[in-house]
Amino acid sequence: MKTRYTWYYTIDMDEKTIFQGQNQNQVNPPNFTNQIPQPVVPQPPMSEPIQPPSSPSSFQPAAPPPPEAPSQPPPEQVAETEKKLGFSFKKIISIFAGILVVLLLIFGGYLIFQSFQGSKNERVTLQYWGLWEDSRVMDSIISDFQRSNPNITIKYTKQDINEYRQKLVERINNGSGPDIFRFHNSWPIMLSSYLLPLPTDTVSSTDFRKWFYPVAQTDLIKNGAIYGIPLEIDTLSLYINSDLFKAAGIGSPNRWEDFASISAALTVKDEEGKIKKAGVALGTSNNINNASDIISLLFAQNGVDLENISSNQQNLSQALQYYTSFATGDSNVWDKDQDTSLLAFSKGNLGMYFGYSYDYFSIKALSPNLNFKIVPLPTLGGRSITIASYWAEGVSIKSKHQKEALLFLKYLAEKETEQKLYTEESKTRLFGEPYARVDLADSLKENAVVYPFLEQAGNAKSTYFSDRTFDQGLNDELKNYLYTAIDSIVTGNTSPESAAQTLSRGFDSTLAKYGK
Repeated sequence: MKTRYTWYYTIDMDEKTIFQGQNQNQVNPPNFTNQIPQPVVPQPPMSEPIQPPSSPSSFQPAAPPPPEAPSQPPPEQVAETEKKLGFSFKKIISIFAGILVVLLLIFGGYLIFQSFQGSKNERVTLQYWGLWEDSRVMDSIISDFQRSNPNITIKYTKQDINEYRQKLVERINNGSGPDIFRFHNSWPIMLSSYLLPLPTDTVSSTDFRKWFYPVAQTDLIKNGAIYGIPLEIDTLSLYINSDLFKAAGIGSPNRWEDFASISAALTVKDEEGKIKKAGVALGTSNNINNASDIISLLFAQNGVDLENISSNQQNLSQALQYYTSFATGDSNVWDKDQDTSLLAFSKGNLGMYFGYSYDYFSIKALSPNLNFKIVPLPTLGGRSITIASYWAEGVSIKSKHQKEALLFLKYLAEKETEQKLYTEESKTRLFGEPYARVDLADSLKENAVVYPFLEQAGNAKSTYFSDRTFDQGLNDELKNYLYTAIDSIVTGNTSPESAAQTLSRGFDSTLAKYGK
């Protein structure tokens, strides 16, 4: 087999350079102007045949190949570079990521701050329902709060105690009730659906127990939650007519064991046995102020549980018998024909009267010159117990401004606020409401009128039989059962044991009605 060789030269103008090429498969080489035939040097076969240009005169140099994509340097090279430069690419990424997170946090914090500022500057008006105190007394307390919280306005309204509880419940239910309201210490059972539990930043359980008396802790802390702030405390105490005691040559009773004999010594009857001056107002129901509280006192001192009076029927019947004994038999020192006990005491016709601090104003109004004093209650078997009746402030669970209302309640609980409230109240009457805070009691130690009510507060208990709350609910319903039991014993129609059983059934059914 013969092989055909062709040699050719390419002559440059400056320099002659020889390229060797192979013509395969009879492909003709380019036809240059001064082509010189040369023998063809054998070359390895090519995978693709070489295509000649369309014409010798239109030949153009081949376009340079496209640039290759930069390849990723090997890890060793990257590591070596990082080592030389003294930093890591991963560290750079982490730094940028950290900066981004910080910027996002700053931006988010700014948005939250703006939102907080907007809510802080929002104007809020709170409705505050109170009792007893006029606006001129409360305005001074409220204005101090508003100066520190200019975005909150407190509108105080003194309510009428008659039908107050029903109105309160009705208005809260229909959405037109107050944000803050006053309630009696025996009412939480009836208002459990309306009172907002106070968070710890309003008052903690530790502070509440440190600031307020044990009776307030029992009444206002339920299942670990606090439901109100007391602004005052009041306890059942003994008023004695100093002139009558002096005339009889006896001292005030310290024990119940001596009480009956002292009462008899103070009692004056006419020739027909009619009482002209009574030793004490005990034994009946309707003509004795605070009768249900006094009977509750005897229950408690005789060991009856005021939360569950049916748990000790014997002690319950003994207390009923003792109480009614002052209005039965020939040795009675009181009867149903007497004036009401407060009026009789004011007239000077009653040696001893059981009352609260607010009774002082009524007695003084009726008889400014009456000579009397207030002493602690007698004890039974060493038990020094009294009954508490007071009012507290709470927040409605349906308030649209709970945060602001709770802030105001926190302010009311402060020591300085209660001091100022007492001062403002004292400008309108002889003295303010006795302090609810334990740490303020000693400041009234020299006050012979107010301090006796505080002196006993540490041993006070509450009762569902509270008088003069005008609640037309739990208190009034239980009082009816109690007075029915008393009257049935005084008239001789029922034994104390039978009356105690009937009273217990009524007590249990009434508490069950209100969810206890």
